[in-house]
Amino acid sequence: MAKLSGFPEFLPAERNVELVVLDHLRSVFELHGFASIETRAVEPVEHLLRKGEIDKEVYTVRRIHATEDPTGHDRTGDALALHFDLTVPFARYVVENAGHLEFPFRRYQIQRVWRGERPQQGRFREFTQADIDIVGRGELAFHFDVEIARVMAEALAGLPVPALTLQISNRKVLEGFYRGLGIDEPTAVMPIVDKLDKISGEKVLELLQTDAGLTRDQAAQCLGLAEITSSDDSFVAAVRALGVRHPLLDEGLEELAVVVTGAAGTPGVTVVADLRIARGLDYYTGTVFETRMAGYEHLGSICSGGRYDELATDGKSTYPGVGISLGVSRLLVPLIADGLTADRSVPSAVLVALVDEDGRAESNDIAHMLRARGIPTEVAAAPQKFGKQIRYAERRGIPFVWFPAADDAGHQVKDIRTGDQVDADLATWAPPAEDLRPRIPSSQEQHS
Repeated sequence: MAKLSGFPEFLPAERNVELVVLDHLRSVFELHGFASIETRAVEPVEHLLRKGEIDKEVYTVRRIHATEDPTGHDRTGDALALHFDLTVPFARYVVENAGHLEFPFRRYQIQRVWRGERPQQGRFREFTQADIDIVGRGELAFHFDVEIARVMAEALAGLPVPALTLQISNRKVLEGFYRGLGIDEPTAVMPIVDKLDKISGEKVLELLQTDAGLTRDQAAQCLGLAEITSSDDSFVAAVRALGVRHPLLDEGLEELAVVVTGAAGTPGVTVVADLRIARGLDYYTGTVFETRMAGYEHLGSICSGGRYDELATDGKSTYPGVGISLGVSRLLVPLIADGLTADRSVPSAVLVALVDEDGRAESNDIAHMLRARGIPTEVAAAPQKFGKQIRYAERRGIPFVWFPAADDAGHQVKDIRTGDQVDADLATWAPPAEDLRPRIPSSQEQHS
């Protein structure tokens, strides 16, 4: 059977890499008080298509034997589609459950999503995202923009990946600057400027004139703004030097300076102001984030998000929020393809050796006692020579082999990596903490 492109699947050791990453993310998010939720996989098509130009990416869902009405809809109900991100379903979830939530509501969500994109490295049809959001009722204080950036920077810093750069911009800066230039439709400019990572500045200059209708001077000013980056608040002076003035620009510059300086300082993650960042979806209203990984810049952003003041509303109340989404699959699949793996393919830390088939009950009892103390353990599949049982454990990455007590000796445990074999008390022995669960070896360990 031909392999389906765009639907990544992992071997066990590779899946353990993903599990290590997901466990780390959950731990950081929960340390900061974010509650876990999961939303349904489908939403009404019309609800999804309301949130940006993604109609070509949406997978619709219908029964094979569905009966359609003259409009093409399934007679059994509304047309449904798989969600293409977690933010739109979250907005619906907030509105439907507002009476049961305490605001500001802090949520994290790790779940599969689906997009009908052309499969390529870093882009898939089915993939895992990890989102965090803080949403308020009526209003949401700006300091949450800073908190979201800091929490995700902390989560990213603990991942076994190359250096990351968190790029931060603010749509108020862009819109205010464009309006200060006399541009009536700033939203026509943003997606063109956002292409600077993919096409040359000269091409962007041309498109701003041909597609957005700007004069050459306006286009040159827009390009000048987009080329400003800094790792501190010095970008404010650089923008001011362009000579454009507008109240929305002032507001955006102030906000952006606070987020950039507030999120800085996390080892392993470089925070920069980057004024080319706009984000493609139309619900962002202020702070926006993107993230690049060193050596994998061709993947584009692996972690993105921003402030959305009007995404969720029930007609009476508006629920503004700020959030950021990590593309777990986009991050990990290329790294795994390049050799990133876990130190074992199974969760077992111990293999209990089997002396003979008559001794299976004893080996099972030993495994049960170790498991009762939280030590992942399995029993050898067959009573082969101990050398073969050790090699079996080695192939699976199991670090320890337990030898049941014999007539002339008590229980012993062998670290098959070092060859050390010692007496062991079944009631007290435990592997080192770092061996208790599969882990991702450091780059030095992987190449030693």
